[in-house]
Amino acid sequence: MASEYSLADLIERFYENQLALEAAIMELAFWAEQQGASVAVENLRGALFTIGENSGHIKQGLARLKGQDLI
Repeated sequence: MASEYSLADLIERFYENQLALEAAIMELAFWAEQQGASVAVENLRGALFTIGENSGHIKQGLARLKGQDLI
C-alpha cells in the first residue's frame, strides 16, 4: 500500500496532470486566437512555454527517483 503513495508516484501523477492541463490550455489558445483575443493568446502561450520548459525537468527527476531505492 505504501508504494501507491511513493514520491515517484506522486510526481508522476503531477506530471500527468500537467500534460492534461497543457492540452486544455492549447485548446483555449486555439479558441482565443479564433476569437481575436490577442492578449489572452499571449498569456496562454506564456503558460504553455512554462509548462514545456518544466516538463523535461520533471520527467528527468522522475526517472532518477524511479532508479533509486528511495521509492
